[in-house]
Amino acid sequence: MKKLYSLAAMAVLSLSIPFSAFPQAQRSKEFKDKYQLKEAVVLSRHNIRSPLSDSKSDLGRMTPHAWHKWSSGKSELTSRGGALETMMGQYFRKWAVDAGLFPENHSPSADDVNVTANSMQRCIATAQYFSSGFMPVGGITVNHRYTPSQMDPLFNPQLTKSSPEFRAEAMKQIAAMGGKKGIVGINENIKPDYELMMEVLDVKESPMAKANDPKLKAFDNYNTEIVLDKWGEPSMKGGSALKELNSASDAFILQYYEAPDTLTAAFGHNLTRKDWERLAHVKDVYQDVLFTAPIVATNVAKPLVQYMLEELQSPTRKFTFLVGHDSNLSSVATALGIEEYEVPNAIEKKTPIGSKMVIEKFVGPDGEEYADINLVYQSVDQLRNMELLDLDNPPMIYPLSFKGLEKNADGLYKMKDVKARFEQALRAYEAIPDGE
Repeated sequence: MKKLYSLAAMAVLSLSIPFSAFPQAQRSKEFKDKYQLKEAVVLSRHNIRSPLSDSKSDLGRMTPHAWHKWSSGKSELTSRGGALETMMGQYFRKWAVDAGLFPENHSPSADDVNVTANSMQRCIATAQYFSSGFMPVGGITVNHRYTPSQMDPLFNPQLTKSSPEFRAEAMKQIAAMGGKKGIVGINENIKPDYELMMEVLDVKESPMAKANDPKLKAFDNYNTEIVLDKWGEPSMKGGSALKELNSASDAFILQYYEAPDTLTAAFGHNLTRKDWERLAHVKDVYQDVLFTAPIVATNVAKPLVQYMLEELQSPTRKFTFLVGHDSNLSSVATALGIEEYEVPNAIEKKTPIGSKMVIEKFVGPDGEEYADINLVYQSVDQLRNMELLDLDNPPMIYPLSFKGLEKNADGLYKMKDVKARFEQALRAYEAIPDGE
């Protein structure tokens, strides 16, 4: 795992030491005097939602236990998710004022603040709750293209190019994740996680097992079939362990955040934090397989990469907040050449619920523009305990790194190098072969 560094060339921190989160909370007065924050572009995952499937689906039939009684309809933001996102917005408000980006109680114009969400209820609601905390008297408009709930092409992780050549290269890159055994190897590597999942579900006592449902055979099928059709999201065909148990992994993660205690969340099983990480690992692998093969990520992330670059180059914009999904964060990170990472103090190791990729743009004393990039997220305890956030109790931050780019002595990239990386990702998209 990458070591945690405080930002702006501060001392290396041990993973065992709680670390202060947002850059500006750690940066010295000397740093603030030297660099002026001009803009921040934030790509956020929605906060806590209910599962995508309800208890009447296979998700409900694979366990004898009742899933958590959610405060929202399936796939929608929960009450806890809304409260947590408001807290995150309040933190960003304190950070923005402290950083000198906005005055307290600022009333923004459409030129300096842009809040745009995917047209899914959980994304629009996340943006609304964040905005209420971020600028409670600012009257921010949450922009979204359609009435809920539809996928906006900006956030839809769909393949806009496909061809035999593309699919062959994509499958080669995906198979490489499993080593010599390819797709089967990916599944074998997380077999212990599958076994723990089925134990916690008590699958043997489930309605599915008692009916001798042939769908149970899927849990032993490690030859996952990937679908890479044009104008569709990368997906998996039914009947494989990774696809079917991903839904249970997703539900367990959400139940862990929402349930009153961990024993209830685990259907009476006494699980350690490491066990919860193993349950969540199934979903992390599912996301990696579908969205982090480089050629796939470049394909599906193109609209957001283009949009984020335009926002970073806007002469008047000060703050951009984009709300989408974990697939958006993981594909954009891969397309931009972010170094591999796993975040601490989270059971989801790549894109925790509500996490935010934050790109800051500074102007230095030499008149040149600089940039920093970090992943900001609420820790497991902050999520479960609904901790209020401020500069003294900030959310977690994990510094991200661009492969092949160097930071200066103050821990910042040259903005021109970061923009070049965005442009490189766009050129890579143009090079993807298209057509049958």
